Amino acid sequence: MTHGAISRQIAAFEAWLGKPVFHRHGKRVKLTDEGRRYLATVEAAFDSIAGATVQLRETGAARVLRINALPTFAMKWLLPRLSRFQREAPNVELKLSTSNAPLGSLDGFDVAIRRGPGRWPNCTSGRFLDESVIPVCSAALLKRAPIASADDLARHVLLHSDTRPDAWREWFAAAGAPLKGRKKQSFDHFYLALQAAVDGLGVALGPLPLIADELASGRLVTPLPGPRIATRSYWWIAPRETANDVLVGRFCAWLDAQAQAS
Repeated sequence: MTHGAISRQIAAFEAWLGKPVFHRHGKRVKLTDEGRRYLATVEAAFDSIAGATVQLRETGAARVLRINALPTFAMKWLLPRLSRFQREAPNVELKLSTSNAPLGSLDGFDVAIRRGPGRWPNCTSGRFLDESVIPVCSAALLKRAPIASADDLARHVLLHSDTRPDAWREWFAAAGAPLKGRKKQSFDHFYLALQAAVDGLGVALGPLPLIADELASGRLVTPLPGPRIATRSYWWIAPRETANDVLVGRFCAWLDAQAQAS
């Protein structure tokens, strides 16, 4: 609808009311006192209509929510919690895909989860979960070759991930110890390096709180108290065209709440 058409609709409405609801000063318009009172009343009514419309849309046919997340995050943090969202929104069909690719290369999504902050043009975003990393290994491996300091890691294989190539270098820099010359194995995904640590192949850098279950169950242990290195946080990202969608907002708020509880 053009600006001219909107102006004509407002003029017709004011004629029907018998009084103006806007002050006009050139191209600027401002609500009159009566216009402000009228807005406060009808705004609540429109909110009720919007809420009823959402309930009607979610009744019967399932809504589809397309989520794209980083593979390790999806496996270690998101999937164990998704059943909670399904209980809150039983008529929502979740389509979860994983990728490390830039958002611009994806076919389409309603919400993406990436580490940031980053440059995500034409999107809205919000930080919801902070992360730190610390060396982890299996209890059996630690028993065979105890680790009391960063220097003791020279006796162990360091498990690297192609998706975080600088992680060990940054950790050793913080620990004040050299990385050069240490034995290593590399994996194309972070979650594979973590599984290798569970299986006793070496020592990995474990992301907290993503490995909380492994630590609680004893599948992984932390041989050293630190240093614990803060890394990039997790952010939800929504394309601008879906950012105001009620379901997208609901899911992003759910991510915020789950992160606060973890």
